[in-house]
Amino acid sequence: MPRAVYVLALGIFAMVTSEFVVAGLMPQMADGLDATIPQIGYLITAFAAAMSLGGPLLTVAVLRLRPKRALAVLFVVFLLGNALAATASGYGVMVAARVITGVASQAFFGTAISLCARLTRPEVRGRAVAVLMNGLMLGTLLGLPMSTLIGERLGWRAAFWVITGLALLAALCTLAGVPDVPHAEDGGSLREEMGVFRNRGLWRALATSTCVIGATFCAFSYFNPILTEVTGFGAGTVPLLLIGYGAATVIGNNIVGRLADRHTVTVLLFGLVLNLVFLTGFALLAHLKAPTVVFMMGIGLVGVTMNPAMVTRVQRVGNARPLVNTVHSSFITFGIIIGSSVGGLAIADFGLRAPLWLGAGMAVIGTLTLVPDLPFRATGAGREPAGGSSEAHPKPIEGPPEVRPKPAERPA
Repeated sequence: MPRAVYVLALGIFAMVTSEFVVAGLMPQMADGLDATIPQIGYLITAFAAAMSLGGPLLTVAVLRLRPKRALAVLFVVFLLGNALAATASGYGVMVAARVITGVASQAFFGTAISLCARLTRPEVRGRAVAVLMNGLMLGTLLGLPMSTLIGERLGWRAAFWVITGLALLAALCTLAGVPDVPHAEDGGSLREEMGVFRNRGLWRALATSTCVIGATFCAFSYFNPILTEVTGFGAGTVPLLLIGYGAATVIGNNIVGRLADRHTVTVLLFGLVLNLVFLTGFALLAHLKAPTVVFMMGIGLVGVTMNPAMVTRVQRVGNARPLVNTVHSSFITFGIIIGSSVGGLAIADFGLRAPLWLGAGMAVIGTLTLVPDLPFRATGAGREPAGGSSEAHPKPIEGPPEVRPKPAERPA
């Protein structure tokens, strides 16, 4: 696996930690910004909305840059936004800071995934995406508790400064460890980049990803109140359960990464069906502690861990360039918004188990979006064999052409 993939994962870890930091520091930030808890909650929504809507626009703005330069620009934008958050004098400034960092994060995800595809061979691309997505999983497992602990001990501004430092470290590692590959030869004008979105198979793949993540976040967004008020766990036990959930996502992500290249649609099918089983079981037996723990860990294994298979499928039916990957990330973020917002509305009318049933319903819809591309039905880009156009599988690039030795300089 190229070293650059691990370096890019560090950048994703920093940005995901920034995304989730607000969730762990709501009371402190409410006091510091003279805001209410719901208003601080809206900062999470602002970040997600900025990712979903603004990320593709920023990606278009850096589309003609060489990938390494594009990543450098996105790091600068992110660092400015995160520094603004750390020094925010009021709630309005903090909203602006969250929008800036959200837009930069989404564009970074898309550009990083595209570069990852260019640096690796097609047959190991799913595994490479899994390594990249470990940055996301570890952001949940380690980044959130780390930033929460720092914020509780040193103040919420200190947490944002530490994340700024982490992002700066990731930026320096990117400058040192990511090859300055040329602009993609198959890249074209914006009109040509947009032409791929006429493919109906791509829209099905995007819809599947929205449903996979939406189903998972219907549950994840409300683990805390469900575990304490329905299951009866103490408040001190919930963080340990969330760590277990985070560990399950890391394990599941690496398993899916090893299977995603050869069994893309099958992995997605099994993941959605198993998630349906776990969500339904959780909804029915949430009042029992042992089954709840099993179902919660099951959701961790087959929920957000589908990312490598989702990315592989989208790249096969579309292409592996930054705009497609960023739009895909936007659809994933849209799933998060649906899961958290609609799930919250359902609680008001139907109680704390309602988001789990909503998640099960989204898993069913996601399964239906796979039907045209199932291995025994498909004849196009969604089928199990590597398939796809050559455009979706650019040759891996080991490094910038200018640093490769000339034939006469090669050892005999």
